[in-house]
Amino acid sequence: MSVEVFLILALGIFIGFYVQTVIGFAGSLLALPILLFKMELPDAIAYISIFYLFSSVFLISKEWQNIDKKIILQLALTSVIGVILGIAVLTFAKPLVLKRGLGVFILLYVAYISFGKKRIVLNKGGVISFGVMAGFFSGLFSTGGPLYVMCVENTVKNINALRATMIGVLGLVTITRVPALAVSGLLNLSHLKVALFILPVFLLAQFLGKKTFKKIDEKFFKKALMFLLCVSGMIMLF
Repeated sequence: MSVEVFLILALGIFIGFYVQTVIGFAGSLLALPILLFKMELPDAIAYISIFYLFSSVFLISKEWQNIDKKIILQLALTSVIGVILGIAVLTFAKPLVLKRGLGVFILLYVAYISFGKKRIVLNKGGVISFGVMAGFFSGLFSTGGPLYVMCVENTVKNINALRATMIGVLGLVTITRVPALAVSGLLNLSHLKVALFILPVFLLAQFLGKKTFKKIDEKFFKKALMFLLCVSGMIMLF
């Protein structure tokens, strides 16, 4: 791996997992467009998945008591099905089509958050459907977080519990995604070796993210996040 690619990987992982630690999701939505400047989509997904595994172990241990276990159990089976389908598409589909699909997905999410008049309310069937879709996008792009938020918001109202439950849900997805990527051949030992060199950058992002969460101005942070997501979505699309 060249120095330039290594630096891009470090930057993407830092930005993505800083945001992930602060709000509990959206890390891959920011990291993935950065990584795709210098690497192929399957490699970018492999690296992000490794660090999601590291992040899940760290954050779940810290947030276990705040996690709503009931909603995680509801989403478990549907998420596994969706992840397997997403990885199957990632393995065989054309990278350019997938990159543009990611751009559309990000821009639709930004539009919904920015202009949606009503929060989506899901019944049991809706939670199951969104669980499959969220798992699919988690397997395909590691970007199922926004759809999981729509599921979790139905039952979890407190911001601390919402953040903790999102961390738990994404941890469940990661436990499914990493072995599936390894079996498909998209994740291998070389990815893990490079990830170990990036680990200090990841740990710094976790540390600063935790500090920010305690002092966060929620409205400003969300506006800044939507702007960054919009920019990354446009880059992927065009």
